[in-house]
Amino acid sequence: MARRTAARKVTEETGIVIVGTGFSGLGMAIQLKKAGRDDFVLLEKAAEIGGTWRDNSYPGCACDVPSHMYSYSFEPNARWSQTFSAQPEIWDYLKRLTDKYGLREHIRFGHEVTSARWDDREHRWQVGTKAGEFTGKFLVAGVGALHIPNIPQLPGLDTFKGKTFHSAQWDHAYDLRGKKVAVIGTGASAIQFVPEIAKQVAELHLYQRTPPWVMPRANAEIPESARNVFQRVPLLRRVYRNVVYWGAESLAIGMNGHPAILRAGEWLGKRHINRQIADPVLRKKVTPRYRLGCKRVLGSNTYYRSLTRDHVQVITEGITEIREHGVVTADGTERAVDAIIFGTGFHVTDAFEYLDIKGRGGRDLAEQWRREGIQTHLGITVNGFPNSFFLLGPNTGLGHNSVVFMIESQIRYALDAIRMVERNRAAGFEVRRQVQGEFNAEIQRKLAKGVWSTGGCTSWYLDSQGVNRTIWPGFTWQYWLRTRKADPADFELIGSRRGQHADREHSLTGVVR
Repeated sequence: MARRTAARKVTEETGIVIVGTGFSGLGMAIQLKKAGRDDFVLLEKAAEIGGTWRDNSYPGCACDVPSHMYSYSFEPNARWSQTFSAQPEIWDYLKRLTDKYGLREHIRFGHEVTSARWDDREHRWQVGTKAGEFTGKFLVAGVGALHIPNIPQLPGLDTFKGKTFHSAQWDHAYDLRGKKVAVIGTGASAIQFVPEIAKQVAELHLYQRTPPWVMPRANAEIPESARNVFQRVPLLRRVYRNVVYWGAESLAIGMNGHPAILRAGEWLGKRHINRQIADPVLRKKVTPRYRLGCKRVLGSNTYYRSLTRDHVQVITEGITEIREHGVVTADGTERAVDAIIFGTGFHVTDAFEYLDIKGRGGRDLAEQWRREGIQTHLGITVNGFPNSFFLLGPNTGLGHNSVVFMIESQIRYALDAIRMVERNRAAGFEVRRQVQGEFNAEIQRKLAKGVWSTGGCTSWYLDSQGVNRTIWPGFTWQYWLRTRKADPADFELIGSRRGQHADREHSLTGVVR
């Protein structure tokens, strides 16, 4: 067996190559283990597992989905300590499962993927990393969307003499106490870390382009007695999870063509502002002017209150320049700062442009998506890229429920597709172009009726052409139904020993399911 080291180039052959060790990659690996399979590797660029929950360690980092939903249904955790778990607890959960299922022997740490190429003759994927090369029959991309920090190209940024870092690359060695700090961006991360660092800094200048909807949210401790009951009575834990799930699902009604329902939420959000902020000028600055749900809805009981501190200033003028010791806005004001922290989110719709993926006939994934728009079937498979799966891929993100639910649905679908190929003794499969086109046309029709198209805002849900390539427009149970199994009629089998149409024949006789 090849050595698992980043010290020299190695070549390793396997059945399934999984990229990433976040919820997607680990979940896929666990289900392969449960199916009795060991013919896979996980490629991880870092020295430890965790993905988003390893990288994001900023002060106050926590999940905005209830803990009992932001975990695998097949590996529930009865002992979550809070309603909304903090980053260390989620990361510990993932590390515990990694060890429980013996996944570390399958992980190649220090292997950042640089390319993936489909070999038309061998019907295998050739995956290159900075430390070695791997070949496998199937490729599973579990990299997710929130892993490439988005740092705006501000004029003069390279001349700044102070400290700069992104919230996903937090410099814990830098002492913020007594410093003048500029925070650029008011997204999900900033909502969490601003209240924390406001307690330490001498001055905090918060540069806001668009105010988010921030709803009241109390992160209650789950009593030890409740944790013990959840552990002793699994049925009660499942009932609680179902209550949380269906409560979250109800939000999809308003987001998908029934905006009147969202007005109650907007009233609650404005009431939250008025209760925590007395200054009418500041109130106006932080009050959104677009429909709730058009951008990501956030939750905090401390954010607005932190903005009322005497040393905190919310600045809405656009940034025109960064100088050696300060930030300049459109009104000509320069504010001196010691550090700049970017809370500007991630590259989402263009994330795959950072990967060199070549499919059938050498077609380039990034180029194909630039030319035709980002298109997949069910957010999982792509025409022209055989034997590959994208977990938490395009148009499977959520604005109302847990993406872990979506990931589990995709894993089940991918495993069924793999079984379909193997039962037909085929070399591979590829989703039909017509099937993919019909799915995308349907998705865009539904999105056009939703709050993301009618709510009056722009967001990271949209690509450079203003098309929503991120959100699933509907209920998650509908997605679950559509991904319960891979429909053989949706695919072309490659090199099947049972004939070109064996997959269709099996679907009729019920052999493949």
